Amino acid sequence: MSQQSSIFSNGHVALQPCPDTFPFASELSLAPLVAFWQQTMNPAHPVEGALVAKVQQALQETPALLESITDDSVIAQHQEIVDTLMSVIFPRASGDEVHAAALWPFYLRSFYATPAFTRRLLTEDGCMSGRPNVEEDLIEQIRTLYAYALVLERVYGLDVDFAYPLIFTATDPDTGLDCHFKAVWNTRFVEVRTVGEVPPMTEALRTQILANLGNTRTLMDLLPPEHFIFHGFLVLNALEVTDQEVLSSLKRDLIDRESLISTTRFHSLQAKLRTLLRRPELCFGLAALQGEQVWLLYDEAEIAYHCIYADSKHYTRSELVGSVYERVFTHGELVLIEDLTTYTPRSAVEDMLIQQGVRNLVVAPLLYQNTVIGALELFSPLPGSLHAMNTVKLQEVLPLFAMAVQRSMDEFDTRLQAIIKEQCTAIHPTVEWRFRQAAMRWGEQRKHGAMVEMEPIVFDEIYPLYGVSDIRGSSVHRNAAIQADLVTHLELARDILQRGYAYSPLPLLTALSFHACEHVARLEAGLGASDEAMVLDFLRRDVEPVFSYLQTCGPELRDKIDVYRATLNPRLGTLYQQRKDFEDSVMQLNETLAAYLDSEEDKAQAMIPHYFEQHKSDGIEYGIYVGASLLEHEGFDMIHVHNLRLWQLLVTCGLARQAARVKAQLKMPLDVAHLILVQHTPMAIRFRFDEKRFDIDGAYNMRYEIVKKRIDKALIKGTDERLTQPGKIAIVYSQPREVQEYRDYIAYLQAAGELTGEVETLVLEDFPGAQGLHALRVTVVMQPPNSAPCDQTGEDLDTAWEALRAV
Repeated sequence: MSQQSSIFSNGHVALQPCPDTFPFASELSLAPLVAFWQQTMNPAHPVEGALVAKVQQALQETPALLESITDDSVIAQHQEIVDTLMSVIFPRASGDEVHAAALWPFYLRSFYATPAFTRRLLTEDGCMSGRPNVEEDLIEQIRTLYAYALVLERVYGLDVDFAYPLIFTATDPDTGLDCHFKAVWNTRFVEVRTVGEVPPMTEALRTQILANLGNTRTLMDLLPPEHFIFHGFLVLNALEVTDQEVLSSLKRDLIDRESLISTTRFHSLQAKLRTLLRRPELCFGLAALQGEQVWLLYDEAEIAYHCIYADSKHYTRSELVGSVYERVFTHGELVLIEDLTTYTPRSAVEDMLIQQGVRNLVVAPLLYQNTVIGALELFSPLPGSLHAMNTVKLQEVLPLFAMAVQRSMDEFDTRLQAIIKEQCTAIHPTVEWRFRQAAMRWGEQRKHGAMVEMEPIVFDEIYPLYGVSDIRGSSVHRNAAIQADLVTHLELARDILQRGYAYSPLPLLTALSFHACEHVARLEAGLGASDEAMVLDFLRRDVEPVFSYLQTCGPELRDKIDVYRATLNPRLGTLYQQRKDFEDSVMQLNETLAAYLDSEEDKAQAMIPHYFEQHKSDGIEYGIYVGASLLEHEGFDMIHVHNLRLWQLLVTCGLARQAARVKAQLKMPLDVAHLILVQHTPMAIRFRFDEKRFDIDGAYNMRYEIVKKRIDKALIKGTDERLTQPGKIAIVYSQPREVQEYRDYIAYLQAAGELTGEVETLVLEDFPGAQGLHALRVTVVMQPPNSAPCDQTGEDLDTAWEALRAV
């Protein structure tokens, strides 16, 4: 029996529970255990009978074990018989694996425990060392509710089935890692003794108790605790639930927005992975894919990298060719290397890890929507520490890390977009990659305290395409609308003045009417630059103040003045009818043309990504830039430039038809003229941060910008005729070699029924900054052909271009 004592004894401990708020009296006793022996052991059995006889003889010699125990020396003095009695609860064979202990009734204090429980969950004085998953005040409430559940069951026969998932966390003394245990209580060896006259269980009391099972204060009023004493001991079985708890905790952590961008949270994730895999030396890292870049994230305290995205180690995927990362990112396979020093063939990445002390490596792909977005990495300095069985546990956490990485990258994108918008305004998707690069570098420099501007963003060898669909005579239409509204406004005012004179013949009214006539005559002769302001000043300062007096002259005049005021625009204080019709017409026309252009532009982007910008004023103008330097990846060919030029001509035909179609719907019919500017020589474009837009880079390319600004007003040489005409497309060029390509396109579109008539070859009048310009002009067929080339795919246009080149 001495060996049994050495295995299970907890040493000499003070058995009185610490003073606290537990409302019931509690006595430690082995009497319920002795009764269990007497009731369950078979005296006739050769082994059990002998054991029972020996126990009974020992208990007769130690009656103190049958009484309430208040001195720990009683347990220590009779350790051998106590070990024998406890053997039915704590089998010796499982003492090193099972975590179980005998406790003072409803106190977290042990007087007997298995070695495993003692090592992990007890302090030297027998108190529980594990950290509960609830606050101390809730522990007190749980104990009291468990006690009342036992009272209701043992005294009143009322089963309330109270249970609470209490988890204790302890530190393994061997590994230093956390272990988590679920408490399972066994009250078999606890007796509930009553003191005095206990409250009888009436139906009313039963109803009140069931309605207040969670309210300890009410329960104490209904069943005063001084009527009950707990006699015996509790058995606590601590079931290890480390894996389940760690997985649940990882899920909670990875849901948090800061899980991967906070150093503290990153350390916490690493600690939990160490616990899950039982590897205290484990280091944890992440790799995230961002386009062609790979960001490696590590705990900088363990490995000499950084641990947040903005400061992570950046690689391009080309730099990882031949490494384990390439296998993971390309094939989506998990890679396990037991010893990096014996792994072949090694790349520079593996050599770098070896220099950092890494010997054992696991890299597992992170999948989001069936796409590899990154990898989870586990490192160990011990060869073979991480093995295939560890990777099985990883399968449960990989989806969690994938979602966290994806969310973190989305948030990082949002921060980058904020920088881009702050510095550059909205950026076209085709060139966004270049702005992201600049924003990342700028952000890193600012993080290190460097107050610098964003680096220049320049694209070389770019081919421009420019087009404009301009409302013909928009200035004339606008002036005519203003003129008509002002004349009508003056005539309304003059009518009131004249009617007012009939009621009240004041000379002032005659004078004001005369001046109104003068303004009308001046406007009908033509609208001057200051006429609008002068007329409105006359009406507001001289005429309208008189209306306050005229309103008192009679109901008819008052009604006229009310109609006058209701006719005026309340915001502008003037008549706004013809101008509104003109502006509504311009807006409807612009929206129609812009919607059509946007729709066709989406198709062009599918052919080859390019930069596109569009501006609306009196009509629409747009610019296109295409070239290899605009693309983040390879894939540019001159065939794409030719394709876009043909596409532009096709779309201009469509714009002409859209303008003709919508003209009949406009409040003020407007004509639109269309122009394409040809530039075969590539150029550079630069983003102007001050203006938030792209512009031509270099003085030698400024001629193109000058021509863009003035070409829509160009005249045919030797005449007063405008180059651009409604229903026609003007194609402006400066070099003879530029024109042949467009002649081929025109021939093709004439055959396809898009264009018609003779092709005019024109010479344009020189203007400052641009001399020697020529143009082709051709008429658009306003009824679209049955099979519109605009609906053809990029492959169809490629084929058409090759056929034209062959001719």
